[in-house]
Amino acid sequence: MTAWQSLLEELVRERRPMLIGYAALLTGSRDEAEDLVHDAIVRTFGRPRAFPNVNAADAYVRRAIASTFIDRVRSNRRWRVAMPRLVAGAAVPEDVAARLDVRAALLTLPRRERTCVVMRFYDDLTVADIAAGLGLSDGAVKRYLSDGIHHLNAVLGTATDPDVEDTPVAVMHVTREGPGR
Repeated sequence: MTAWQSLLEELVRERRPMLIGYAALLTGSRDEAEDLVHDAIVRTFGRPRAFPNVNAADAYVRRAIASTFIDRVRSNRRWRVAMPRLVAGAAVPEDVAARLDVRAALLTLPRRERTCVVMRFYDDLTVADIAAGLGLSDGAVKRYLSDGIHHLNAVLGTATDPDVEDTPVAVMHVTREGPGR
């Protein structure tokens, strides 16, 4: 067995659940997240690459997950513009105002806001890095982050400061029972 094969096996065995969790934050669906992780792993290990350890491979796969998700969103947007709506009112968001569930609250955000919020507060990327990755201006990313944070505050009943400057962030884990530690 070659080095890349053993690294791939270790990555899938040890990190797959965390990678699927990360992808689920972006997609909002476990099934889509599993597909996204699979595609990112194929993209990563489909050509010869030398990773010094599983952490480096994990970081590369996470970047591939984000890139693949962005590509899919762009492709889906083209279809939505080209195809007429089949059912009026089909995109009604789930009512999550009474739940303190961050994941469900993220699902209520428009895709671009959700992507910016996840990349900023989960990946801890700077506004400039997010803008470069999404092909947006810094101002547009700041606007998406501000709008997303305001929306999440309304849904979760929190009062997080929506300042999206590039300062270190601490994300509080919130469950249905209340704030966690």
